[in-house]
Amino acid sequence: MPRVLNDLKIMLLANLWIVPVVAALVGAVFYFVAPPPPMSAVMATGTESGAYRLFAERLREELAKQGFELELVPSKGSRDNLEQLLAAGGPVEIALVQSGMESQLVQADRERLQSLGAVYQEPLWLFYRAELSLDRIADLLPLRLALGSAGGGTQAATAAILGANAIDPEHYPLNWQASGGSKAVAALMAGELDAAFFVGPAESAQVQQLAANPALRLANFRRAAAYEARLPFFNRLTVGEGLLNLAQNSPPRDTQILSPVATLVINQNFHPGLVPLFLDASREVMKNGTLLDKAGAFPSAEPLTFELSGDAEHYYKNGLPLLQRYLPFRIASLADRYIILLIPLLVVLIPLLKAVGPLYRWRIRARIYRWYKHLREVDRQLDAGTLPERLDAEVERLEQLEDELAKVDVPLSYSNELYELHVHLRYVIERLHTLQQRRTPPGQPVR
Repeated sequence: MPRVLNDLKIMLLANLWIVPVVAALVGAVFYFVAPPPPMSAVMATGTESGAYRLFAERLREELAKQGFELELVPSKGSRDNLEQLLAAGGPVEIALVQSGMESQLVQADRERLQSLGAVYQEPLWLFYRAELSLDRIADLLPLRLALGSAGGGTQAATAAILGANAIDPEHYPLNWQASGGSKAVAALMAGELDAAFFVGPAESAQVQQLAANPALRLANFRRAAAYEARLPFFNRLTVGEGLLNLAQNSPPRDTQILSPVATLVINQNFHPGLVPLFLDASREVMKNGTLLDKAGAFPSAEPLTFELSGDAEHYYKNGLPLLQRYLPFRIASLADRYIILLIPLLVVLIPLLKAVGPLYRWRIRARIYRWYKHLREVDRQLDAGTLPERLDAEVERLEQLEDELAKVDVPLSYSNELYELHVHLRYVIERLHTLQQRRTPPGQPVR
């Protein structure tokens, strides 16, 4: 056992050169690899009681299962969320934005943002007083109409619908008002409004309240296919008879409506390594679907609004990265990045490791063979008869070498070569002794 440990010690000492080489390579990997994704992010949602906030809270709960902290920042809606995403030095990295809002930005600002895809439908509802006749959008012109809150997603969707009917903001009647949310609901139910637009899930309290009111009707967009073709950020949906309220049978028949979608939008501060984490958490939030969304339908890469993130595109095509399917996100995200750089590291290390054996043998044998250089010189001078007069000094030197050689330690597998050197050294010393005896007069001792 001591001999084995000694051999191991010799081997390690002989190959110490590889330590700085490997350290330099590993250091290069850590220097050039992208930093690991952060375990926190800031998200702009919407009003405290809105659908955006509800979705974001459920998303936060899913992310917390992976040890990720999502900070939610309330806002006034989609337009405010875009402004916070574009704010220089702002904390917001990701936000929910209604599809179609991107058309309100200049091209330079649009290019600064990317989409992770749609996460659920945001239907556009047009409720009106039941005693009125409403067949086309132009029939709204004489009515008292709520367009949605100023700068909000509802007003943006409404403006798109009206614009498709050649009704521009400059020509809006005076009895149209920028009002939305609970204020518009109350006014409509009180008879202070004739009609109002709303955006939100079918399950929202406002939509359910309006659907349950027998004095109101849900407008049917019978030209929904035409709107969908002209306004690609809208989807055509069919609200089945009684879907909103079975007791009131609301709506009383299958009704066509239009729906933008809620999209996850990121800015340049959002770490790309977080994309699959957020999309998978969103899929978990929406796995059971809604009244209008089929289970498993979201998140979705369509419809396209902002440019789709490359990492999001990869997720929709291939799903979660392989390691994230089996490992916690924190571990898998680190491994994903380092594995990529470990490949070139292995390309360099494999030849190095193959060189360890030959270099080790060379270094051990060099400890033995370096003694042969002097022996060969002495041997050549003996054969040529040109050995210098200081023969006694040469003998003394070789005997000192013999003493030094006795202290040389080599692995057991190389002992035969060491013993051969001992034999050869003793052979040369004996030859020199013989030469000394020939040159010493009879009766005089040999020194």
